[in-house]
Amino acid sequence: MTAADWATLGARCAMVMLFLPFSALDKLLGFGHAVQQAQQVFRPPWLARAAIAAGLVVEVVCSLGVVSGVADRAAALMLAAYCVATAALFKRFWQPRDFWRDADGRARGLFWDFLKNLSLGAGFVLLALGADGRGWQAFVDAPLASSRPYAAGAPAGANR
Repeated sequence: MTAADWATLGARCAMVMLFLPFSALDKLLGFGHAVQQAQQVFRPPWLARAAIAAGLVVEVVCSLGVVSGVADRAAALMLAAYCVATAALFKRFWQPRDFWRDADGRARGLFWDFLKNLSLGAGFVLLALGADGRGWQAFVDAPLASSRPYAAGAPAGANR
């Protein structure tokens, strides 16, 4: 592997490390707590358990796809959607109603988490489609194909 390949691998690992291993392990080791948290949005316990299980699958499978380069565009777009959904469902900064009243209030913390989720999701879109969006057609033509992030002699950061 070239230095560019190592840099690409490092960047991809850093992008998914929130999900794999940390969030995935948190869901596995604290499944009951994760289900309780999910019940704030998904009331029936069976639906909350299903949502946590689905999230776990997305975090593990898509993270491995992004790092390995196997169906990495599809995996990155799935993680982008996951980040947006997580922000909208669990980082509802508008609900506590203390945003302007309390600089240390719950709404401010949720707001920053909301923005972080959206930003990470945007990073996954860039990973999938490239900064210029040229990867979109490649994704449409072959959604489960690899972008070949570690191809020998490829320019750094190129999406093929």
